[in-house]
Formats: sequence, C-alpha cells, structure tokens
Amino acid sequence: MYKLLALDMDGTLLREDGSISARTREAIAAAKAQGVKVVLASGRPLAGLMPYLQTLSLTGDQDYVLSYNGSLVQNVGSGEVLSSLLLRGEHASELAELAASLGVNIHAFSHRQGLITPCNSPYTELERSLNGVALTELDFATLPPEEPILKVMLVDEPERLAAAIPRLPAGLYQHYTVVQSTPFFLEFLHPQSNKGSGVAALAAHLDISRQEIICVGDAGNDLHMIDYAGLGVAMGNATAEIKASADFITHSNEEDGVAHVIERFILG
Repeated sequence: MYKLLALDMDGTLLREDGSISARTREAIAAAKAQGVKVVLASGRPLAGLMPYLQTLSLTGDQDYVLSYNGSLVQNVGSGEVLSSLLLRGEHASELAELAASLGVNIHAFSHRQGLITPCNSPYTELERSLNGVALTELDFATLPPEEPILKVMLVDEPERLAAAIPRLPAGLYQHYTVVQSTPFFLEFLHPQSNKGSGVAALAAHLDISRQEIICVGDAGNDLHMIDYAGLGVAMGNATAEIKASADFITHSNEEDGVAHVIERFILG
C-alpha cells in the first residue's frame, strides 16, 4: 500500500493553463480520504504554492510541502521546518560572475529578501508573476557572504541557455546540485539538496519507507525523487530522460495523468 504521493507542479499536476482538473482534484481528495499523504514537491517558493495547497485542502497541521526543489521541507499548517539545505550569499555572487561571463541572466531566492536579481529580465519577471513575490534588484557582489540563499537560477532564452550549459566548469557540478526545470531555467542548489532528498527527509519524519512512496514528475528537477520512489512515475509529456528513469509512464498533464496514477495505484 502506498502512503505518500509526491507531485511536481508545472507540467505534472497543473495543466498548461495553470489549472488543476476536476478529475485530478477528486482523485487527490479520495487518496487523502484513504490516509495517503499528498505532498506538492516544486521548485516554486511557498508563496507560489499556497493557492494550490488551498485549492487541494493541503493546509493543515498534518500537511507537508517541498519547496525550492526540496531545499525546504516544512509543515504547511504550523510552518515547522523539517529540513533546510541552503546556499549562501558567496555562492550567489560566484554564480553571478559566471552568468556574466556566459552572457546569461541570473536571479536567486534569498531567505531574507525574497526574489533578487542584478538585472530584471523577462524570465525573472515570469518567476515574479507566477509566484506572486516581490522582486529586488541588487548587485550580488554586495550580498553578505553568509546570507542564506535558497537557490540560484540562470534564466534566459532556451537557445541562449542551451549554448551556455556546455560551457559551465566541470567542477561546478561537485559544488552544487544542478537541475533544469524548464528550457529557460537552470537551477543551482545546495549539493545535498534535491527533490529526492526532500522526499526522503519527509519520509523519515513520517516513518514511511521508500517502497510506500509514489513520486510523479516531468522534468530534470524531478529525476532525483523519481529515482528515490518505490514507484517513480513520468508524465506522458515528460522529457526522454525522465521517461527512461521511471517505473511507469502515465498520461500527459493535459490528459489527467496524475488522476490516472492515483486511480490505478492508490484507489485501485
């Protein structure tokens, strides 16, 4: 019996218009009624997840959420933080220098200041509007070295970002977890932080084994949790890498793929 269901948001739970279908909402409610912990696991900040947590009635003291790609795991109702793996201001400054040398834009999420960027861009503006967060423009070189940073992102046109990725220093991958959530977002996290480690931290807190966990996703930032889960599920619209790693491929996000997983493996 599965006891925990971790769901990515964009391209997985959400349809292309940003909505959750009635069938999916009903399936999630039915899974909850059977005692299954349904957890959103997203690269978004908590502010960007709250409207969906409210829609799905996942805001109580028995509900949990993974934000910033697993860098922060917390109880939704109480706000208690179960796991926190953060970068620092010195990392954001280092990556800003790299971004400038590669000719791509950058932004980051500061624990103290929210969404920050040296220079606003269309994709930083997209991040701001998607998540309903304030934006501060500042020179990353002025960040205190120890300032807590949740994640840093290279953001730019897909073609420009794709050209920059092969030019990243090889050693960078030893100092950060690097995941690509969309063709225009490349994310840098604490080296031990990812959605898989976030799900594992929550599972340990709830005394749930990995064999009792389903994780569903579609993109590179979902790979760790799909590999970790007892049942790793790729959406029908997932990347080839995610499909190759998954135990099961469901329908696309436009075809109620999440509902199909719940109906097949939980509701039976």
